[in-house]
Amino acid sequence: MICESKIFESLLYESSRVPKYKQLSDLIIQSIERKDLEIGEKLPSISELKDITGLSKDTIVKTLNYLREKKIVVSVMSKGFFVARNVNLSKTKVLIVLNKLSNYKLKIFNAFVDAVGADFHVDLKVHHCSANNLREILKENQLIYDHFVVMPHFNDKQDVVDKVLDYFKAMPAGQLLLMDKYLPELGELVPCIYQDFKWDIYYALCSAIINKKKYKKIVLVFPENPFYPYPNEIKNGFTKFCKDINCDAEIIDKIYPYMEFQKGDAYIIIDESDLINFLQQVKGSELRLGLDLGVISYNETPLKKVMEISVLSTDFEVMADSAAYMLKKNKCETVQNYFDFIDRGSI
Repeated sequence: MICESKIFESLLYESSRVPKYKQLSDLIIQSIERKDLEIGEKLPSISELKDITGLSKDTIVKTLNYLREKKIVVSVMSKGFFVARNVNLSKTKVLIVLNKLSNYKLKIFNAFVDAVGADFHVDLKVHHCSANNLREILKENQLIYDHFVVMPHFNDKQDVVDKVLDYFKAMPAGQLLLMDKYLPELGELVPCIYQDFKWDIYYALCSAIINKKKYKKIVLVFPENPFYPYPNEIKNGFTKFCKDINCDAEIIDKIYPYMEFQKGDAYIIIDESDLINFLQQVKGSELRLGLDLGVISYNETPLKKVMEISVLSTDFEVMADSAAYMLKKNKCETVQNYFDFIDRGSI
């Protein structure tokens, strides 16, 4: 039980014109801000608050209802009222739920925080590509946050994914925004800023390679990760591109030790650790990068800029800015994000 003296060390002002329920609410809010009351901690019961403050039961109930409406406390049947979150009533609360932590997704998160501005408080959670985990995160936090921004990449079977899709459909209008992946099952019900993984890579490769006749074979290094899977649409777009330009193609799952590189090969590498392994092996060979052997990496990072590696990448800042704009303006739009090839001479 909380220390009553800490919360009520400031007296209610009898002479004040501020309603007593508001004075008591402010005292409780101040105690949460000071962390005298922690998130998840139980408040005194209505009877206990009545005895402590000398206020009427109706005033106590009005106070608790006010705090509940502001999503500062939640009520649990037969158990009482609990602190739901840290408070700043002037800020809109947003929870971003990523499917995994990576350089480019943290870049999106940071850019989103900057884009929404000081009037928004943004927190971060990760569902680890689990539809069940995501649904539990949303259920547990539905009374705490005003908006949820979700990256809906999953490694589950469709029947499990269908349950979270049903949950999405039942959420209040304007509460959910999807980022990075479009879900056709939701149609235009939910705002979405997304990558079109199949056609993004297809058209970017047209820009990158179709006029470069020196490459005889293109190899896509596509990691097979059961926990954090990459979208299979990337493979589909790659395969279609190679078929359309009549180029020899191969898909492998990683850069192995002692790779058999050959002059005239071009590699498209998704995972950064594979890129490092590739560059280390090329450095020890007689092949010249960008002349005899080509490489394009997936997703822009500062490291690739420094190393002058050509990339296929969406514009993460544009994605974050678009999501922030749609949320702030309450727009329900479905927008494909900008994707392009950046040539730095490694291909």
